[in-house]
Amino acid sequence: MLHPLVASVGIVCVLPLNLQAWEREDIRFSKIEEKARELASKPYVAPDKEALPGWMKSLSYDQYRDIRFRQDRSLWAADQGKFRAQFFHPGYLFREPVIMHEFTDTHRQEIRFSQDYFAYGPLVTDHAEEKGDSGYAGFKIINDFHGKGVIDELAVFQGASYWRALGKNTRYGLSARGLAIDTGAEGSPEEFPRFTEFWLGKPNPEDQRVALFALLDSPSVAGAYRIHITPGEDTMIEVRAVLFPRTAVKRFGVAPLSSMYWFGENSKRRFDDFRPEVHDSDGLAIHMASGEKVWRPIANDSGRLDFSFFSADQVKGFGLAQRDRRFAAYEDGEAAYDLRPSVWIEPTNDWGKGKVMLMEIPTVRELDDNIVATWVPDETPQPGQRYEFSYKQRWTLDGDVAKAGGHVVATRTGVHEWEPDQRTMIVEFKGGLLDAVKDPAELEPVVELCGDAAAKLKIKFSHVQQMEGGRWRVSFRLAPAQEGGKLSDVGPVEMRCCLKKGDDFLTETWVYRIQP
Repeated sequence: MLHPLVASVGIVCVLPLNLQAWEREDIRFSKIEEKARELASKPYVAPDKEALPGWMKSLSYDQYRDIRFRQDRSLWAADQGKFRAQFFHPGYLFREPVIMHEFTDTHRQEIRFSQDYFAYGPLVTDHAEEKGDSGYAGFKIINDFHGKGVIDELAVFQGASYWRALGKNTRYGLSARGLAIDTGAEGSPEEFPRFTEFWLGKPNPEDQRVALFALLDSPSVAGAYRIHITPGEDTMIEVRAVLFPRTAVKRFGVAPLSSMYWFGENSKRRFDDFRPEVHDSDGLAIHMASGEKVWRPIANDSGRLDFSFFSADQVKGFGLAQRDRRFAAYEDGEAAYDLRPSVWIEPTNDWGKGKVMLMEIPTVRELDDNIVATWVPDETPQPGQRYEFSYKQRWTLDGDVAKAGGHVVATRTGVHEWEPDQRTMIVEFKGGLLDAVKDPAELEPVVELCGDAAAKLKIKFSHVQQMEGGRWRVSFRLAPAQEGGKLSDVGPVEMRCCLKKGDDFLTETWVYRIQP
């Protein structure tokens, strides 16, 4: 029951968080950078995963989901601004404490853990008060996307250096990471740096974005991050990172994205599932410094770990996209794969020479993140160096993230039983300058075979056909170069395809690898 005075004047009673007293401290990026430099100069100290109380460590998945942050304890709930922050309970898989701070232009305070912030459901029968400060498992930012109050999730930071964000009317899908170390590197286990400490900037009521700093740590590197998040139809995240390697690594992944691809329209292997497609992303888009725009559909048919590298002196942008926005493509009203966001990465400083890496891991279920896209610099940062990179992230429903105009909307493949050694490939384009084309005779399909297997195959024909919905279909067949040869004897083949009108290229370049 509200205090009578509160009830009589209509004041909303907001219970405060368990905050330390404000300390006068000027929190700027340079200070977080200095913390990272100092951290990198010392031996790495792993977090104590056994320090949590036993009941937290033994929480099941369902029990962990039965713990919810109390809305009335949200950070900034007493303010009239557009943002709130809420925190994740430690325990279950999240045993490494994350320290949280709030800061203003002149002051800082730590946000200590308290069970008073959480509502424990009936599945959590034992939650005896712990001693000491267990930290948090992460946090999320809440925003008013739809004009219904500050109730919509905007971004989540939880686990290692992962975060996810939402644009308007999207659903959570792929994830971003602060850094990827030795991802897919032969002979070296992957390392997952983690954000150990966050500083959340207290927004003013008129602020349109929220700002935060983060300290990253791992056996091989320490780093400082500044992250600005601006919600909207497309949510924009600006990232600045300064890294200090402790030890040499084999592969350094900048601005990594992790996603899930189980099967899609281009899959040769099908599963016993009621849905036509299941994936968070269906392709990698790249904007090369040369101006060429590339689309690489994701695949998961080889049964092995696959890598694709796209070298460039510089890259204007890359990202993982969900292009097919038709509900009928997925038929899943719960997972809503048609609403999973695309993410576009645009460098805002000089990344130098390097390559965009796509890693595809075979999987037999939809629960695993099995796709990674990241920028790998040719010159791997070495111990003692200071390495800085910055970029913008756009979280969007737009599938044509590279703004190619004429872009790929479908990749299909199959083999007829009466022609077992001829594989049909179909690539469909749409949009941009293609919208002005009326006659298929105006278009020239450009199809190329690349790589070691190119000489073992031939293209039997290529054909352009106008389809409904403004689509233009390129069909071609792959066949063994030698008469009597078999497709099964040919290794993986790399292909490229685009559409021209005269000397003008009207589309992005479709790039694909397939085992014929």
